[in-house]
Amino acid sequence: MPIRLFFEQHGEELFRDHEEAVIDELTAQSEVGSPLVIATGGGVVLRAANRRHLRERSKVIYLRSTPEELFRRLRHDTQRPLLQVKDPMAKLRELYEQRHPLYEETAHHCIDTGRPSVGALVNMIVAQLGLAELSPPEA
Repeated sequence: MPIRLFFEQHGEELFRDHEEAVIDELTAQSEVGSPLVIATGGGVVLRAANRRHLRERSKVIYLRSTPEELFRRLRHDTQRPLLQVKDPMAKLRELYEQRHPLYEETAHHCIDTGRPSVGALVNMIVAQLGLAELSPPEA
């Protein structure tokens, strides 16, 4: 079911309940040796349990974008329920203010997305992960 329809029929709270259960399940699998790439939605960090599971059981890469960059990319997207408002730019700024500190708290690595190609972003992520493997463990 599309997220927008789920929000309309069941509300954001139930969506976040399901999201939390899935994050718990997937990060537990990753922790026991089944490596995964999990591309979360932006609101995943709103729940403390999600932040804890992601931080403790995985490597989190925060692909940071400014509200202006997100607006440029999403201005024609009608499937994001939280952006179906009169002033989506104001909503993006509000969401950024709310979520950015939570992502910074959760992330092991942060990459500014700007306008690089997908390939360039992938290379930046691989480089960050490679550097992390070469770094001595924190004492």
